[in-house]
Amino acid sequence: GCNPLAETGRSKLQNQRAVLNQQILRAVRMRAGAENLLRATTNNKVREQVLLELSFVNSDLQILKEELEGLNISVEVYQNTEETFTIPLVPLGLKETKEVDFTLPLKDFILEHYSEDSSEYEDEIADLMDLRQACRTPSRDEAGIEMLISYFLQLGYVENRFFPPTRHMGVLFTWYDSFTGVPVCQQNLLLEKASIVFNIGALYTQIGTRCNRQTQAGLENAVDAFQRAAGVLSYLKETFTHTPSYDMSPAMLNVLVKMMLAQAQECVFEQIGLPGIRNEFFTLVKMTQEVAKVGEVYMLVNTAMNQEPVKENIPYSWSKLAQIKSDHYKALAHYFLATILCDHELQSGDDEDQQEKALSQVYDYMPEGLMVLTVLKDKLQRKQLGKAHLRKAIVHHEEALRVCGLCKKLRNIDVLQEVLTAAHKRSLLKYAQQETEDDFLSLIQAPDVLPKTEHKIEAIAPQFSKVKVKDFFHRLGPLTVFSAKQRWTAPRTIRIPHGAEGPGFSLKGGSPVQIYCLDPVCAAAKMGLKEGDYIVSVGGVDCKWLGVNEVLEKFKSVGEQPIEFGVIS
Repeated sequence: GCNPLAETGRSKLQNQRAVLNQQILRAVRMRAGAENLLRATTNNKVREQVLLELSFVNSDLQILKEELEGLNISVEVYQNTEETFTIPLVPLGLKETKEVDFTLPLKDFILEHYSEDSSEYEDEIADLMDLRQACRTPSRDEAGIEMLISYFLQLGYVENRFFPPTRHMGVLFTWYDSFTGVPVCQQNLLLEKASIVFNIGALYTQIGTRCNRQTQAGLENAVDAFQRAAGVLSYLKETFTHTPSYDMSPAMLNVLVKMMLAQAQECVFEQIGLPGIRNEFFTLVKMTQEVAKVGEVYMLVNTAMNQEPVKENIPYSWSKLAQIKSDHYKALAHYFLATILCDHELQSGDDEDQQEKALSQVYDYMPEGLMVLTVLKDKLQRKQLGKAHLRKAIVHHEEALRVCGLCKKLRNIDVLQEVLTAAHKRSLLKYAQQETEDDFLSLIQAPDVLPKTEHKIEAIAPQFSKVKVKDFFHRLGPLTVFSAKQRWTAPRTIRIPHGAEGPGFSLKGGSPVQIYCLDPVCAAAKMGLKEGDYIVSVGGVDCKWLGVNEVLEKFKSVGEQPIEFGVIS
């Protein structure tokens, strides 16, 4: 993990998030107390005073929620440090948690359940707590992802070793909702595991936004990171279906997955256009449909963000940014199409069948009275349809700028304003170049552009198994036997005197080995050995992980001494 005291822009944001979470917690407790008093009292004067207090608390909560939204749209901190002229991408902030002390509950459980000296496991417990602490400040790279995954996998071992299904361990896990700041507490590991998976997805989004979008490699990495983020969030939605935290509800995760895939699609378009867009007929047709696809996916994201129950808690600026991007990229699609119609007249050497086929795939329908081939051949019709597309592009650009102006948080992102203004000016300039006196006669309405992409964007499912971790509590024995859901007796010592006619039993199984075919009148049986007992030690040396041959070797190595071994039932 990173140094938690490091004063980076990202750590400052996370620290502000932690402070806001505490303030929201206090305000929520005050509101709950006031509501309880309101229900309990019948005194009118007290009721008036409580109602006044409630209005103050609710307004305070609203202000705190707006501050938290401000942190969620502080996108500049997460972008690449290179000077760029691109619309910012939105990352997810990491969920905050309270510290957890595993020491006493795990030591008590080791003593009571496993009948072992718990002081011998202090290092393993400290390792587990150190790993959890490091996961609160992961580095923004593959090493950070790997660390979060290793803790997630380690939690699987911890759950099997120490969390029996029938009772609580007395360990309370608290995580804060990343959108509302409201804390959620649980005594089982489900919330802990789900929150770590959420943070893996969030970290992928931060890696994606940090990539240098001025290079092919940077854009490839960004696309990959957002696809992986979508895969992790999809896994969270399908695996942890009943998490009480709102930011991990199925409806919210559904929106977040859509948002990450839209950002991946946006990076794909930037990747295609990075070397420069040639002013050539078929290149422009391809770019038109690619950019229309980006506009379409952002429109779907914006629609999803404005549905109940997500609408209440998704940051307002996020839904507005999705709306802006939808309008901006739709405007670019109409601009590219206008460029095709205005700049490329059909020449004698051109393949008109190919051009007709390519252009007809861009439209769902043609305006009344127009046909694709006629438009290609008729200079006036081309120009009129081209200008209709430019008018539509300008309308979309102006809508994007209007929505941006309405949102205070987005108004403060300079590069966003610059990109939208430059694109708007370019369309206006193109339209001015086409101006003719017969403009008022042109009543053609530009049809919508059909979106299409050659680069299918899909979520990449997480492969947690690629990260190899060793169970911290490996010394407790094989997990198939030594787990929290199994019950057994305390170890007892069996002593076979030297000179006895054989041990009186056979051994079977892997590790730990089991007693079978026990002779009921042998010395070991008289000392309390039972059929099916597990051998856990020989001569005071732990042998939970040993096989049959290794245990027999230990029996033989005793020589002429009595054989002493520990067993459990």
